[in-house]
Amino acid sequence: MSYKKSISHRLHQATYAAAFLLSMTHHFALADTTLDQAKQKGKITIGVLANGGPFGSIDPATQQLVGWNPELGRALAQALGLDVDLIQVQTPTRVQFLLSGKVDLLIASMELTDERAAILGYAPTPFYRVGGTAATAKNSGISKWEDLKGKTVCLSQGSNYAKPLIESYGAIVKGYKTAAESLLALRGENCVAAVHDSILIHPLLRTNSEWANFHAPIQAELIPASSVVWTRKGEADTIAAVDRVIQDWHRTGWLIRTEKKLEITPAQPLLEELHLRYKAPG
Repeated sequence: MSYKKSISHRLHQATYAAAFLLSMTHHFALADTTLDQAKQKGKITIGVLANGGPFGSIDPATQQLVGWNPELGRALAQALGLDVDLIQVQTPTRVQFLLSGKVDLLIASMELTDERAAILGYAPTPFYRVGGTAATAKNSGISKWEDLKGKTVCLSQGSNYAKPLIESYGAIVKGYKTAAESLLALRGENCVAAVHDSILIHPLLRTNSEWANFHAPIQAELIPASSVVWTRKGEADTIAAVDRVIQDWHRTGWLIRTEKKLEITPAQPLLEELHLRYKAPG
């Protein structure tokens, strides 16, 4: 072999080895180990949001997490054949809990947005759909989203309602660590309205006498979107397994029965629509 051919051959080998190493590094970086590790431990860790109301709270008698998000977390683990650790997360830090590995999955009243999908994975079949509602004093004069222009609105930190409130309606948003703190700020007159998921606001105003002087006058929900189970990026096996469970929930009507058991009044018809879709043959 000539000197030039030898050099060319060695360069070719080096290039091939580098490409192989890069591809293997990429493969392992995207390797889906979450479900495998959970099966080895016999347990999966799921972050749930419990900010009060039927979608998640702490039972004062038992100190256990109860409501929609915890119910789904326990049922998902059972369907996967695993025990579960439910970890309470907060709106501002729930994504960090998932990315850092403190939890394996998120069922945390976290709707699907392009920004979130850019950094996280998710099971594509939604388990709910919800939009934002504004709680405001009955004498506030607020009757439509446009009335919030130039006014201070309380939110949870990290809420996806901040962007449309600022960009579409000109509101001044003020973020709080939890929805409870945001609502307390509203009652303390630190803002003219508090915007949170409709499934939190409506039951609170309907059932709690402390909120007798407040209402939710804006009929249209703010950016209604699908609620999904979130994973880390690249976890194809975990996503597929979780999605099969969610589709089965729709097929059997389990989500509809759970919604009724928890006395949740749906603002969106998604569950009925998906039940009809998935129970249909073929």
